[in-house]
Amino acid sequence: MDYQLEVIVLPVADVDRAKEFYRRIGFREDLDYIDGQDFRVVHFTPPGSHCSIVVGKGIGTAAPGSAENVHLIVRDIEEARADLVGRGIEVSEIFHDADGVFHHAGNEKRVPGVYPGRLSYGSFASFSDPDGNGFLLQEVTERFPGR
Repeated sequence: MDYQLEVIVLPVADVDRAKEFYRRIGFREDLDYIDGQDFRVVHFTPPGSHCSIVVGKGIGTAAPGSAENVHLIVRDIEEARADLVGRGIEVSEIFHDADGVFHHAGNEKRVPGVYPGRLSYGSFASFSDPDGNGFLLQEVTERFPGR
């Protein structure tokens, strides 16, 4: 049985502001459905992704900006960071974790620069949408077996 992750719902306060942001970073808008004053679904897909995001109104109860560590996987972290910065997005400097491949919560274990030897899964950069939903770019150049 396959279980494919298809959509992540991101809580936002202002749907139009979120819509402008996700368009600006290059996500494809797949749907903007409105049903009255209290229901709206806006569906976006990042370039090259099989998983999408949804923002809207009346689609969840989480507080706006409460999503953390939504990973966007990229083949070249430096190129991806430069692309977002070129689109006017504030992106952290590239970092890796002091203790290993995956990052710790917060900033205390962040070491500046790419992971030594550019090991796949080891380099990150962070940014947030206008509501504070947190994203991480993660460089993956070679997948672990079975992926």
